[in-house]
Amino acid sequence: MDRRKQEPVAWLFPGQGAQFKGMGGRELFAAFPEQVAQADAILDYSIEALCLEDADQQLKRTAFTQPALFVVNALSAYRERENGASPDYYAGHSLGEFNALHAAGCFDFETGLRLVAERGRLMGEVEGGTMAAVLGLDRDALQAEMVRAGCADSLEIANINSPTQLVVSGDAADVSALAAHLRKTRTANVIPLAVSAAFHSRHMREAADRFAEILRNTPMRTPQTPVVANVTGELYPQGDIRTLLARQMASSVRWWDGLTMLRRCGVVSARQIGPGQAMSKLWSEALESVPAAARDAATAQRAAVTQEVPVNTPTANANVTAAVSRRGARLGRAFCERHQVCLPYVTGSMYRGIASVEMVARAVRAGLLGFFGAGGLPLDEVERAIVALRDRLGDAHPFGMNLLAAPERPAFEQQTVDLYLKHRVRHIEASAFMQVSAPIVEFRFRGASMRHGSAHAPNHVFAKVSRTEVASAFLAAPSDALLTRLHEAGRLDAAEIEAARRLPVATELCVESDSGGHTDAGVALALLPAIVRLRDAMTARTRLDTVTGVGAAGGLGTPESIAAAFVLGAEFVLVGSVNQCSPEAGTSDLVKDMLAELALHDTAYAPAGDLFVTGARVQVVRRGTLFPARANQLYLAYRTHDSIAALSARTRDGFERFMGTSLDAIWDLTRERLARHRPAELARLETDAKARMAHVFKWYFSRSIESAINGVEAERANFQIHSGPAMGAFNAFARGGAFESRASRHVDALAQELMARAEHQLSRQAWTS
Repeated sequence: MDRRKQEPVAWLFPGQGAQFKGMGGRELFAAFPEQVAQADAILDYSIEALCLEDADQQLKRTAFTQPALFVVNALSAYRERENGASPDYYAGHSLGEFNALHAAGCFDFETGLRLVAERGRLMGEVEGGTMAAVLGLDRDALQAEMVRAGCADSLEIANINSPTQLVVSGDAADVSALAAHLRKTRTANVIPLAVSAAFHSRHMREAADRFAEILRNTPMRTPQTPVVANVTGELYPQGDIRTLLARQMASSVRWWDGLTMLRRCGVVSARQIGPGQAMSKLWSEALESVPAAARDAATAQRAAVTQEVPVNTPTANANVTAAVSRRGARLGRAFCERHQVCLPYVTGSMYRGIASVEMVARAVRAGLLGFFGAGGLPLDEVERAIVALRDRLGDAHPFGMNLLAAPERPAFEQQTVDLYLKHRVRHIEASAFMQVSAPIVEFRFRGASMRHGSAHAPNHVFAKVSRTEVASAFLAAPSDALLTRLHEAGRLDAAEIEAARRLPVATELCVESDSGGHTDAGVALALLPAIVRLRDAMTARTRLDTVTGVGAAGGLGTPESIAAAFVLGAEFVLVGSVNQCSPEAGTSDLVKDMLAELALHDTAYAPAGDLFVTGARVQVVRRGTLFPARANQLYLAYRTHDSIAALSARTRDGFERFMGTSLDAIWDLTRERLARHRPAELARLETDAKARMAHVFKWYFSRSIESAINGVEAERANFQIHSGPAMGAFNAFARGGAFESRASRHVDALAQELMARAEHQLSRQAWTS
């Protein structure tokens, strides 16, 4: 059978704590006499006698434990290999990482054992300090309890074995103080560990420095198979592995990060190689909680281990570029953990279903977070989209929906949120909001509660912002007045209100600059760092239970622009324009052809039809269409006239020519629609001539979008196509490569290509070192 067609497999090697008298068994030692003899000569004692008999009870001493485990792990791997087994990835917990590197061909058995013996000796010489397992708290909650116990500065989280299985390390008195505090508050179970020192903490720095000197003179080879690094929770990058291996002794073991990374690389099966079952149990937890990527990740990853992507040359192999990104995926790790995705790359919503069911489903299946373009659609159509996404993705793969501000229709905003809550939508992209609204707060905190002393909310708000005052509102907890109103209306209960007071409204802020959506034409170089600083200042001042992430949107059409966003402080990117001519986009082929020919300067600003009276603007295509000029004429007429009757005959005639019908006919159509669906609004308009004029003009904006989406060739001059300069920038980047043809621009392939090259760009400039 072709191994590339099989599901990827990983081998997991245990570390200190897995040892026991009798480990390995006589048959294992008898099967590999050459390696056993080597070990006896290096260690100057019988490794078999130590492991099987332990007459002097030395297995519990670090200097003996580590060599013994290395040998048993290594011999167990040899036996598996003789039986024909071969994994696609290796990982080892602490000491086990040396076995993973040995198995991947970085050094031979003798070198590995000598290194481990020295490591065990150096760690065994450190005195003072201890460790304890903490069960039942996640990282943020444990950090908060360490602050409350007064030992946050002296204790460190040494092992992150699972989301709620952590190990703290530090002075014995502080470990005891934390244990007493947690027992008193009943927030977690604490299990003291029988260790001689505070491993994987600052207590080990001197020993780590001495071990680094030993590593410096030890030959190392590049892994032949990908290996997970404990220090980063990611795969070892290209080049020298000594640095990470030296840091490991005094750094936290990010075991859970490594397991979740393997899942996102497509691994569905992992075996513990060595004594015990602890690694297998942790893998089972990862298997249940983290979706695997739906691709042949092992083949791509193997190729990426020894390859680098040529700079500024589009590649035809999206799998390889995805693997490069995963190999060095240092970007946006916290974001990926929060939302259980494989890349800090979000496919944004695009108006009237252009961000379609097909687009969102494809993005989510590839391990991304995607938002459906619900803006401008009737609720029954939005509900059909939710049902279709649930049918395609099930409950295990979260997706998002757009919530577009509707200041003129507040009831519609509430109805949209009610629909999302009914269908258990967990993510919304809140767009064009100038203030926090009651429906947003209700969505965010429905189902929120206090657990183990910290507030948790199941729903996530991605707030798109381009002003600091709006960002401030979303970074804060909701106002007491707003919470009281929601409580009195029966929309949030007391438990949800309590949690809401300790959490920010926005899970993520998406800083929007120069985009194809509603925009203030902000400059990312100034706006993004300013909002990152604002977030940091408010976090320090308000001390809420979670910290809002900050991402970037707008102008992101090339690897360089995405890399720049991360340098400026973004934790994720939200990409829109470049996805609009993908095969999955819910717009016409005619529009996609126009977008694929766009150059960098082929966009302009025009009034936003949905927020026409406020003067809000959107960025649109100007090449091949007269919409920007005509839309601006309509808005200027609205600003300078009080009614349609006040328009000059020449102005009115010009409007009616490009709108294709008379203004009176448009009002008749509008009146008929409002009489059926919004009679109160009709009554107001009958007495407000300026508002009536706005409704008539907005008809043109609605028709210009519909004609573009439907590809009505006769209306091409009126097409309203939202797009920023990112589209033209991507076209220039893609010219001459696999993505020059728009038929190849699948939304997941674009994400993998752009992120892989952004990672490569940053690694070349040492931004991520």
